[in-house]
Amino acid sequence: MGCALPRFSVIVPAYQVQPYLHDCLRSVLTQDFTDLELIAVDDRSPDACGSIIDDAAARDPRVRPVHLSDNMGLGPARNIGMGQATGDYVLFLDGDDTLVPGALRAIAERLAATGDPEVLLFDYARLYWTGRAERNVRAELLRQSGPRTFRLDDRPELLRLLMVAWNKAYRRDFLDREGFTFPPGFYEDTPWTYPVLLTARSLAVLDRVCVHYRQRRRGGILRTPSRRHLDVFDQYDRVFLFLDSRPDLAHWRPALFQRMLDHLAAVFTAPGRLPRGARAEFFRRAGAHHRRYRPGGAASPAGRAWWRGLLVRIGARRAFQFLRGADRMRRRAGELGAAGYVRARAVALRAHYRLQRLRPIDRRLAVFAAYWHKGYACNPAAIEAKVRELAPHIRTAWVTTREYAHTLPPGVRRLHPGSPAYWTALARAAYLVNNVNFTPRLRKRPGQIHLQTHHGTPLKHMGLDLLDHPAAARSTDFHELLERVDSWDYSLSANRHSTLVWERVYPSGYATLEFGFPRNDVFHRATAEDVARLRKRLGVPEGSTAVLYAPTHRDYQRGYLPRLDLERMARALGPGFTFLVRPHYFYGAHGAGDGPGSGRVIDVSGHASVEELCLAADALLTDYSSIMFDYANLDRPIVVHADDWDVYRAARGTYFDITAAPPGPVSRSEDELIDVFATSAWCDPRYDAPRAAFRARFCPHDDGRAAERVVRRVFLGAASDALPPIVPLADRRPAPAAHRPAPAPAASSAQVPS
Repeated sequence: MGCALPRFSVIVPAYQVQPYLHDCLRSVLTQDFTDLELIAVDDRSPDACGSIIDDAAARDPRVRPVHLSDNMGLGPARNIGMGQATGDYVLFLDGDDTLVPGALRAIAERLAATGDPEVLLFDYARLYWTGRAERNVRAELLRQSGPRTFRLDDRPELLRLLMVAWNKAYRRDFLDREGFTFPPGFYEDTPWTYPVLLTARSLAVLDRVCVHYRQRRRGGILRTPSRRHLDVFDQYDRVFLFLDSRPDLAHWRPALFQRMLDHLAAVFTAPGRLPRGARAEFFRRAGAHHRRYRPGGAASPAGRAWWRGLLVRIGARRAFQFLRGADRMRRRAGELGAAGYVRARAVALRAHYRLQRLRPIDRRLAVFAAYWHKGYACNPAAIEAKVRELAPHIRTAWVTTREYAHTLPPGVRRLHPGSPAYWTALARAAYLVNNVNFTPRLRKRPGQIHLQTHHGTPLKHMGLDLLDHPAAARSTDFHELLERVDSWDYSLSANRHSTLVWERVYPSGYATLEFGFPRNDVFHRATAEDVARLRKRLGVPEGSTAVLYAPTHRDYQRGYLPRLDLERMARALGPGFTFLVRPHYFYGAHGAGDGPGSGRVIDVSGHASVEELCLAADALLTDYSSIMFDYANLDRPIVVHADDWDVYRAARGTYFDITAAPPGPVSRSEDELIDVFATSAWCDPRYDAPRAAFRARFCPHDDGRAAERVVRRVFLGAASDALPPIVPLADRRPAPAAHRPAPAPAASSAQVPS
């Protein structure tokens, strides 16, 4: 009985990529989808690529090493790999690139969901030597729209994607039927990709980054000066020869002609690609291709594309270069003019601000902002709403950009950061409210009241405590920081722990208002109907346990690096769980993931209100984020995933050990975390007491009336003894969770409080 054939054949040609080949091969072999063969082709590489491949084959039987006797080039090396392939689908991966974790499983699931199309297109991100990953700028083309499978005629815009072989999965019987092979020479992907896309009878897309496309600092083949860049003409000869052999595809000629012109212009104008002696020949051949392949009756492009095409067609290289240089000079002049305008505008705005400071303070104006102008949110938002309710004589204005204008409630005036109206408001408003510091150019006037609300209970070190943690402090100017702190009149605190920390790390003469966090008031006002409505809007299936995953950022890492494979967790736990993913706001609305996956992992990084996400969730999964202190108000289960606690604590510094007295189970690995949810340890009654102690320590004032206390004290001048009394913890009734199954008797391997 023969062995079953693999699902995927991953073909990796290797030539002079020894610094990267280990990572490339490992990225394939460590995928959680294991039904694959890896065909690694040593293209007679003069470095250690061959031995690296042999070492990998010795460790993993799925690796099939192929050593070529002569260097043949990338295209022929791929062809030899295809000749060895036995998988249902073929994928290509260059030896200096990598598959992202979970890529093959996502591809396999998408193929199954779309009925095994002949070609599946997926996304990539450019990975720079600094460690920064930047997703394909045309990622929107890969979003699902219309039928799950289609032909290129249905979505011709896909021709705008990068024309490479490694961002697709190809059904092997389709490749065999059509007899597709790669040609020799540079730009070998061109006569491969166009025929593949035009010929495939079924295409599908996967809106997920599956490949990290390495951008070498130096030494990439296509960035190296060489006459071999002239190979691009032979490759387009092959493309149009293919079109001539397939009359049914003749209608694609105008589109491919325009893509050819764009490609030739990119090669010609790219710095350092063409040797000086080859530039005239390249332009002459470009003109010949323009005349040879220009479709009859083709419409002339508009704008600069028209004269570029005309000059290429008549072979006027010097005129092309002159006009291109003139175009660059025009753009540069525009940039210099814009820079001069910016400087002049800044001077004018500073003068405007100084003049406005001479006018009387407007006792009926309050200015609010949050999270560096990222919309209507957090404690300032709750206070602003309460001001409109209890102090309607005060006009409110909110500082935010157009991007976040939709988050403002009706009737709230928007101030654009840096605009004349913004500086007028900062100069004249009687009240200034923010959860971070205002601009350092703000000079608070006598009579203005500045309320600093903060935006979380501190677990990690803050303020002056960062002096001993340079990785977290980065470029903080502590003298400037303390100057801004000196402008505070009030500092809002949720609990005694926060009060003690803030007064020590932000020393100044402000008064502390230990009133609770207004943003948490909603937890005590919301009803079960509100919770159900929020879950429906977020797409949480009825009866599913919704887990909000909200990790914090890492000072010792660049950018958002997912620490959990939530798709794997969702598969392990089954359809009864749905994960709502909300990375730290530092990472914007792009950090949570790269696609819908199974549908049980929902990216909510762009949702305006984190409080609404808390209400919708039956449990919170976090690491060291301050969201746990807010979520504790709901008296719902909290799970702490502390896989890097020691490293995090060393890099950032913390005020206490969250793993010593946690509000719920603590996991140290992904498998442990799966066990926590699989055994229902996450909602086990044994964690009720630790969670109650945590809530009593950090939520003593969050009773639903924190915003009212702030408004009556700061805006209406009420005495402390005239403020609403604190509702005892035992008498509070926060919004109920939508779904909380009874705990199973099985034990978990996660940490249990003693």
